[in-house]
Amino acid sequence: MFTGIVEEIGRVIQIVGDQERDNMLTIASRVAREGARLGDSIAINGTCLTVTDLATDQFRVGLSPETLRRTNLGQLQVGDPVNLERSLTFGGRMGGHYVQGHVDGIGVIVGVVPEGDAKRIRIQPPSQLMPYIVEKGYIAVDGVSLTVADLDETTFTIAMIAYTQQAVIMGQQTEEAIVNLEVDIIAKYVERLTQAYRGEAS
Repeated sequence: MFTGIVEEIGRVIQIVGDQERDNMLTIASRVAREGARLGDSIAINGTCLTVTDLATDQFRVGLSPETLRRTNLGQLQVGDPVNLERSLTFGGRMGGHYVQGHVDGIGVIVGVVPEGDAKRIRIQPPSQLMPYIVEKGYIAVDGVSLTVADLDETTFTIAMIAYTQQAVIMGQQTEEAIVNLEVDIIAKYVERLTQAYRGEAS
C-alpha cells in the first residue's frame, strides 16, 4: 500500500530482458533505496514491485510480462526518470490517498495548458475507467495522488502546482506521453457491493 506522495525521482540505469520474458530493471536511487530490504515493495511510476537486489545507491526489481503489458514500464529506456515511493509503514503519515500500486490501465496526455505557474493536464483514460473518475475525487497518475479538477465524457483534467511539477516526472511531460492510472479503490468497492445488492434484490 502507498500514499501517492512521490519520495524521489529515480533514473533507469539498466534493463535486462524483453517483452516475452521477465525483465530486470535497475534504478538509481538514494531516498527510496534507504532502509530497503530484499523482498520489500517500492512503487515505480505507481506500479508495486518487489526489490530483488540491492547495491549502493541503486536497487533492482523484476517485471513480469503481465506488468509490461499493463503499464508504461515496458516503454522505459536507460536514462529515463521514474517516480519512486516506498510502501506505507504502520503509523506513517497519509499525505495523499490509499494507492495499491495495481495499475488499472494506461492513459494518454492529450493537453497541457499553462495557468500561471501551474499547469492543467488533460488525460484520456481507457473508456472502462471513466465511471470511476469523479470531479474532486482522487486518482493516481504514474503513482502520484492527484485531485480531478474536471472531466467530460472521455477525458479528465488535473491541476499541478509548480512545486509538484518539479517533484514528479509528469511535470515535464508533454502531449502523447503514456501514463499509468489507478482509480480510487473505494469506487471499485462501492460498485462491487452495489452489484451484489442488485443481484440479491432481483
